[in-house]
Amino acid sequence: MSRRQLPPLNALRVFETAARAPSLSAAAQELSITHGAVSRQIALLEDWLGQQLFVRQGQRNVATDHARAFAAEISAAFDRIGDAALRFGKAPQTRTVRVNAQTTLAMHWLMARLPAFHAAHPDVQIVVTTSSSADPAFRSGFDVAIRRDPPPGAEWQPYEKTPLFTERASVVASPSLLQTQPLRRLKDLAKHAFVATQTRVGAWEDWLNAAGVPEVRPVRFHRFDHYHVSLQAVIDGLGIGIGCTPTLDRELASGRLVMPFPEIQAGGATYVTLVPRDADKSRPLHDFLAWVHDAAAGQPAA
Repeated sequence: MSRRQLPPLNALRVFETAARAPSLSAAAQELSITHGAVSRQIALLEDWLGQQLFVRQGQRNVATDHARAFAAEISAAFDRIGDAALRFGKAPQTRTVRVNAQTTLAMHWLMARLPAFHAAHPDVQIVVTTSSSADPAFRSGFDVAIRRDPPPGAEWQPYEKTPLFTERASVVASPSLLQTQPLRRLKDLAKHAFVATQTRVGAWEDWLNAAGVPEVRPVRFHRFDHYHVSLQAVIDGLGIGIGCTPTLDRELASGRLVMPFPEIQAGGATYVTLVPRDADKSRPLHDFLAWVHDAAAGQPAA
């Protein structure tokens, strides 16, 4: 394995602080060092990179666009190092569980329920990363993943898979859209634009077949690459879409979305939890898994 080509780590730490601070003097104060020490560390890093990171604007040194983008990457790396130190350090006061969830599920189902978990387990920190259903594999470490049930394949053998819930799908729309274009009978569907998702091919066809009107065609189709984008388009009134419970329970309960034909449902995706077989089965992980499955079953946090 080749040696990593890393810049001076102390210079990186100083630079990351300086890039987000209002001034180099403010960065020096935050780091409890002198203004000159900040300038020297930045000069050292600029020399290593062969790239200017700050430019003079009036009386201030301001980070370049390139430097701000670099600093964002460094900040994310420092966050991961800090998280790792908490997880693997001796007797941390806050215990961490890393959850990788598909974006739609994280936005519309998991986030709404996490306050209940934190109330029951205040000493456990949940770190959520998201992934697309089109991602062939996970790109970062995690303790548990929540995904649509993956097809059989060798890449999934290292994970313990447990069903979480199966969605039920029906038409959803924004209340404001239905005020101007009512949707009272199935034949009214043909007066609307349909919102569809490339990652959920056949969702409209499945529901129209379940409704007994496979021949219905919309005014137009709006197609998006990801489901969470399609849902936002429906919420904004661009057209009507296929939405699923329990994923959208919060939006339906709040009135952001309505389900005009709740009695007509088609099958939806099954979500599962995936835990690496070689993962450290810590108490926080056990607590989270028990809680998330209880939440999926509609049971209160315990």
